[in-house]
Amino acid sequence: MRKTGLGFKGLALVLAIGAATGVHADPNEYVVMPKVDVGEKEFDFKSGVQRNKDGSSTMAHSIGVGYGVSSFWFSEVYAKYKREDPQPQAFDAWEWENKFQLTRGDKGPLLGILLEIEKPKDSSEGYELTYGPLIQKDWGKVQYNFNVLIQRHLNASAPFQTELHYQAQIKYKAQAPIQWGAQAFGNLGDYKHFSPTSLQEQKIGPAVFGKVKLSSVEGIKWNAAFLKGITQASPSSTIRLQVEYEYY
Repeated sequence: MRKTGLGFKGLALVLAIGAATGVHADPNEYVVMPKVDVGEKEFDFKSGVQRNKDGSSTMAHSIGVGYGVSSFWFSEVYAKYKREDPQPQAFDAWEWENKFQLTRGDKGPLLGILLEIEKPKDSSEGYELTYGPLIQKDWGKVQYNFNVLIQRHLNASAPFQTELHYQAQIKYKAQAPIQWGAQAFGNLGDYKHFSPTSLQEQKIGPAVFGKVKLSSVEGIKWNAAFLKGITQASPSSTIRLQVEYEYY
């Protein structure tokens, strides 16, 4: 129990440091897990809404279909939608997400790699490529996740800087229908020369997690968070939700 407590405080400190050092991510951004299950089929819905500093709001939604191709490769395709005041909601992009599990996580951390390719509706943006390591580690009943992601644009008509993003999460795995924890998301700006703190996007806040088992081969898994922006460039607040229907 003592080890678990220290571990919880340790990642809480990581979350706090990352947040203190928030450039804009979609309000439905989520923490990518490195674990892959062969044969798993998935329907995925993500939604988020953020309140901006100027009083306007931004909403984003996505619907995806995924499959565990092998014991180390999971692939998913998304259709993404977005609404920014005062414009109505509209189709925003197609996204192809691939994650590769590198270790089993039995004695050390569970490691993976993310590779995402997005084709925005606006062809002048070219292709958006996101990639980087996914890290997960359990200490007692506390699960830690920390992802470091590079995001760049290819074949765009205008220059885009290559950005460094991170995703962090802690979850207390209690024997209860609903579990609790925290999530943090950040964009540090150019990956070689970080933006000043006031220009970085940093969001952090409490999160809840749940799973409903429908049968021995299917279930619904969900997580949600309320995030506060803590820099001038961050949205004032963000509410995000992810729901996954999984079956074999």
